[in-house]
Amino acid sequence: MVSSDRFTVNASILFTELPLLERPAAAAAAGFDKIELWWPWVDAPVPERSELDALRSALEDAQVQLTGLNFYAGQLPGPDRGALSVPGEESEKFRANIEVTAEFARSVGCKALNALYGNRVDGASEAEQDALALENLALAARAADRVGAVLLVEALNAPESPKCPLVSAPRAVEVVDAVNAATGLDNARFLMDLYHLSMNGEDLAAAIEAYSGRTAHVQIADNPGRGAPGTGSLDFKDLFERLDKAGYDGLVGLEYKPGDNGSAASFGWLK
Repeated sequence: MVSSDRFTVNASILFTELPLLERPAAAAAAGFDKIELWWPWVDAPVPERSELDALRSALEDAQVQLTGLNFYAGQLPGPDRGALSVPGEESEKFRANIEVTAEFARSVGCKALNALYGNRVDGASEAEQDALALENLALAARAADRVGAVLLVEALNAPESPKCPLVSAPRAVEVVDAVNAATGLDNARFLMDLYHLSMNGEDLAAAIEAYSGRTAHVQIADNPGRGAPGTGSLDFKDLFERLDKAGYDGLVGLEYKPGDNGSAASFGWLK
């Protein structure tokens, strides 16, 4: 069984009843010393320095470690699924965000940066979008390497993200391999989100066995519903044991919807 100190709380889906700067302290009050975040400023790939400083102070004051951070990914949650493969303004926003994200990660000791691919769009071929994505992922991998971080590539799920091309574990790992080949840095890794893989109908046991060695982060939510473990049908005791057996010793991100009773009440399953 995964020990409780290996959990990190995604404070972009949990504790969202609170303002961003109050979430680290709320996570600490709930017994956690680690959180992860999607890019917090969906309209600002380059936010004001004061906003970055305020978030850094909130983490320090709560004595909470930021363990993962997304690069700019558009409206998330919302219609977007990433920005780096989308030609034009969105790709430019992603590129403008790379150094901001990397520098913030360096300043708080965050060692994992997640780059969401993006939806297919009209007016550009799949080959054009994939070439742009590889170029931008290589830039992000190099920036992550400069600050001692890994670059994460995540598979989403086809039912909820029908325009996203990365909707299976093999496809995401293929991109990971392409990025590592392009940079020679070997710091791109798979983000194994068991909820997304389950929504895709993938064999979770087989995915864990096949890809744990190239996985640097795991995220969980139950299925159906994307709620806390125990609200759906996934057997997390078995999944955690399989992760241990496969040699995965990294963090597990709690990226689930808290339910009607609020975030603080959603952690009872940990007992």
